Amino acid sequence: MGLQETKVESLPFVTAELNYLAPTAGKPRTYAYDPPPGEPKTTALPEPHQVPIFDARLIADASSLDREGFALVRHPTVVKDFYDDKEVRSVYYPAAEAFLKATLKADRVFIFDHTVRKRVEGAADVRGAGPRQPATRVHVDQTEISGANRVREHLPDEADELLRGRVQVINLWRPIRGPVRDAPLAMCDGQSVAPGDLIASDLIYPNRSGETYSVKYNPDHRWFYIPQMTADEALLLKCYDSATDGRTRFVPHTAFIDPTTPPDTPPRESIELRTLVFHKH
Repeated sequence: MGLQETKVESLPFVTAELNYLAPTAGKPRTYAYDPPPGEPKTTALPEPHQVPIFDARLIADASSLDREGFALVRHPTVVKDFYDDKEVRSVYYPAAEAFLKATLKADRVFIFDHTVRKRVEGAADVRGAGPRQPATRVHVDQTEISGANRVREHLPDEADELLRGRVQVINLWRPIRGPVRDAPLAMCDGQSVAPGDLIASDLIYPNRSGETYSVKYNPDHRWFYIPQMTADEALLLKCYDSATDGRTRFVPHTAFIDPTTPPDTPPRESIELRTLVFHKH
């Protein structure tokens, strides 16, 4: 049974502000470094909307990656320090790869990067300067174009063969410390997203450009979160799927400020792995 069949409106919810994309002339672009003189850091300006965000913990076993585009999983870890890049790569990567391969019944999983986040009140989100800040705009990490390009970028010698099968980009997101009450993650039910809601946007690095989706507001969007996630839990988020058979392909998501969070709550700390998931057929 999917969320479509459950009485979502009867679930507990919080009302919170989410930052959608304001109407913009031309393709939105954001610089991942200090922009050239006279250029704004970003042309993707926020348009805040108050929306209900439903508690998905009560119906977590009814959601699936193929339908809603996100799933809550139990995923204990032996990692002692997620701020130690070497430990993350040598201990967490292989364990997460095996977990995802088994959970998603994949032929192969390739982890291409990870991001550690820790919210610091009033701090800017600067790449390459320690932990990142939670992302506070509604977005999807990949697009129709950049999802496939990830394969070409990270596995160039095998890309043609791999792209003949099904390719997904799946994020594995987890708290470093729990329970998370500060800046939790909100996920939009992929079934409630219309294709025209997703706006391809350039992310410009010093040596290359990437592409993500910004998201236009649509009152049909249905938002969910998992309250008080523990350090033994993780979320799977679908950021791209090459399958075009009706499955959800892209899931908008964002951090949000939960108005019910107590003022003395420790800041959110989290890590996400970004992975390529391959099925031959």
